Amino acid sequence: MADDERDGVRLTSLDQPLGDGLGVTKGDLVDHLDAFADRLVPLLAGRPLTIKRVRPGSPPFMQKNVSKGAPDWVRTVTVWSEAAHREVHQVLCEDRRTLLWLANQRAVEFHVPFFRVGDPRPTGLVLDLDPPEGAAFPVVARTAHLVRQALDDAGLAGAVKTSGAKGLHVLVPIRGATPEDAAAATRALAARAERLDPDLATTAYIKEDRGGKVFVDSTRSGQATIVAAYSPRIRPGLPVSAPVAWAAVDAVRPGDVTVTTAREVLGDVDAWAAVLPAPQELPPDLVAEGHTIPVARVQAMHEGRRRARARRERGED
Repeated sequence: MADDERDGVRLTSLDQPLGDGLGVTKGDLVDHLDAFADRLVPLLAGRPLTIKRVRPGSPPFMQKNVSKGAPDWVRTVTVWSEAAHREVHQVLCEDRRTLLWLANQRAVEFHVPFFRVGDPRPTGLVLDLDPPEGAAFPVVARTAHLVRQALDDAGLAGAVKTSGAKGLHVLVPIRGATPEDAAAATRALAARAERLDPDLATTAYIKEDRGGKVFVDSTRSGQATIVAAYSPRIRPGLPVSAPVAWAAVDAVRPGDVTVTTAREVLGDVDAWAAVLPAPQELPPDLVAEGHTIPVARVQAMHEGRRRARARRERGED
């Protein structure tokens, strides 16, 4: 069927390729998002949404500002964009109808911040585990266990999901923390995981300094976003960011779950809600340790400038 209507939303070109080289139709995307609407919408609701869209013949692109001509029932929130140096009106996906409207625009990836509108306190923190180029995925699983051990040692619990790309996300629901303290705790957890096995894991932000190790990224805090569980990713076959039980981490592989297999693999249970711990208070010693660790991006910027000066002094530039 080329066109359809669901929940009052007209859906078009469902039998057409979604985008270049993806190997799925627009209908495959719509069907996946519709099937998981009851699980995905609660993860998006109340949070300014950043989407990544595709169009045949064009490269994928990120979008924060609501599309022109959006229906008047699409809720938005005004947010200051540091990147654009202006206010943008970001979508609040509060219901199935809005999700379907976004799907019809070929919105594939759904990225959300760790705060809700009207409350700057973070609801969670995440450690993003990124494997080195060409590495087999088991090294990422081993690193996830390091993060879990660091959490256990700190008296915290987390849940793990595939990123839908190359790595894993370990998410820790929290409460009562400022953005600064949440960011500090994330840095401390990354450093503790690295110390557990420095031959496997690294917190080095500059790629050339990672030495073929798994990068434990602690920088997704503040205004940064994370792809929501059950969101597809723009890769061939449209893999999905899927919940993983800790007992199954060693067996998982990127691309195991896609928009065309997710319903069969994940079933009707909200696996992400089932594995997420209740929000936790951050231990004061973890926060204090984190405040002694430089912010990775800032440290990398200063180090980059230092290296550039050294190259100029050696006459290499």
